[in-house]
Amino acid sequence: MEQEKRPNALLDPLKFRAAVYDQIRSEDAGFSNYSYWRSTLRTFFKSKAVVLLVGVVILLILMSVFYPIFSDVDPTRISRLPLEWNLRPSREHWFGTDTLGRDIWARAWYGVRNSFLLGFAIACSDVGFGTIAGALWGYNKKLDPFMIELYNIMTNIPSTVYLVLLAYIMNTSYLTLFISMASRGWIVEARFFRNRILSLRDSEYNIASKCLGTSMRRIAFRNIIPHIISLIIMEAALCIPYSIGAEVFMGFVGVGMPVDAITLGNIVNQGRASFTLHPYQMLLPSGILCLITVAFYVIGNKFADASDPRNHV
Repeated sequence: MEQEKRPNALLDPLKFRAAVYDQIRSEDAGFSNYSYWRSTLRTFFKSKAVVLLVGVVILLILMSVFYPIFSDVDPTRISRLPLEWNLRPSREHWFGTDTLGRDIWARAWYGVRNSFLLGFAIACSDVGFGTIAGALWGYNKKLDPFMIELYNIMTNIPSTVYLVLLAYIMNTSYLTLFISMASRGWIVEARFFRNRILSLRDSEYNIASKCLGTSMRRIAFRNIIPHIISLIIMEAALCIPYSIGAEVFMGFVGVGMPVDAITLGNIVNQGRASFTLHPYQMLLPSGILCLITVAFYVIGNKFADASDPRNHV
């Protein structure tokens, strides 16, 4: 009974001793080899659907880049033979020919290339300027009145009316379409990044780091910038299909690119005129457009989920 009341008396002092406090080792995390980007990519590519869609996007980009280089088919060649007009899809013409005898398969890949270039340019402009403006907006409270009023004015104007008015005022060209979409999209991205930066700056772990004397530079590079970089990639992935879709819509209503420009919008718009007799002229290019839109949308949303550190462990 006496031994049960005193269990410590039975412990071997050679095997059990008091732990020595080590300040350096006490700060080691439970996952010492943790890497934010490695965990993000591992979580992102865990889904087979994401791997498939990423492969589809890479294939589309490679086809749009290399097909115009190595193909000997002229997408602007107009046939004078009526027998070559409105041909149905075949081995010689995979997507058939349009009302002027032009090969729709070749025109589709030229159009995908031009639409990709326009989409990437608009995404870089919107997300780039939006990130800078959002960072300044988030850390300088004096900009709040001006930026909020500018945001309300620009977003309350219907986007369709805004794009159509600029297209009528300026001559239709790539520059006109770029200016009309880039001049409006950056303010939406700025508001998004401003709210995100504010939430990250005022989060509990950053406040705790400030109380412990951590410098703002270390907090910015360790706790804020990794989250912002993942958001930049996500927003760019979502901005590309939106830009391509806007270009298609502008061409569909007749105020987009010039008629002689080869873009997905013009191809779909030209196929609309003969949809009742030859639906493939519109449906097949529209299928490529839908594939691009869905792929980028799913990739952007899945990357947003994978970039959340709470999903890494």
